[in-house]
Amino acid sequence: MIRRIITINEEKCNGCGLCAKACHEGAIGMVSGKAKLLREDYCDGLGDCLPACPMNAISFEEREAPAYNEAAVLAAKKEKEEKLPCGCPGSACQGVQASASQLRNFPLQIKLLPPNAPYFDGADLLIAADCTAYAYGNFHGDFMKGKVTMIGCPKLDAEDYAEKLTRIFTQNNIRSVTVTRMTVPCCGGLPYAVKTAIENSGKEIPLSVITISPDGHIIK
Repeated sequence: MIRRIITINEEKCNGCGLCAKACHEGAIGMVSGKAKLLREDYCDGLGDCLPACPMNAISFEEREAPAYNEAAVLAAKKEKEEKLPCGCPGSACQGVQASASQLRNFPLQIKLLPPNAPYFDGADLLIAADCTAYAYGNFHGDFMKGKVTMIGCPKLDAEDYAEKLTRIFTQNNIRSVTVTRMTVPCCGGLPYAVKTAIENSGKEIPLSVITISPDGHIIK
């Protein structure tokens, strides 16, 4: 049948894996460091993966493809949950050993970080709203790994994040920025500050914004 389905440009893909995490159906996987559409019948054509990609490597196309198989998707999810010690968000619960810390820098607070810190040069940044690390069980493994982490709360901090981030972006070679925020409206100030800082720096820095619900799920 002819239907809408995603396509992944491997040349643009940087192998971050964010699209695979955003695909609730499990249609996307990582193969040899690149994102792949592993199961066409698992792709519902809604595109939850598109906004997660910092490289704009994913798009829609209309082509011949198997019909979306919701029953198979649900069965695969159930099988995966049964293999885990528990089914809580992020695979984190009592009795499950936490993954190793992925923290690469200190301090963490945006307002405390020096713009000329050596770890910024050539870095992939994670700019996280404070609450996201508590809401998402496997925050270290899924978001912090391989990144320089910065945290803040637009509602509680008086600091102008855009001004500090502009200095960081201007003075350093930042490869990419990932922002994690909660669903609450006040968290919107964080991606706004980052977008403003990127614009003020005059650079083209790939940006991905990921929204996390209080129960630990990634949503649009």
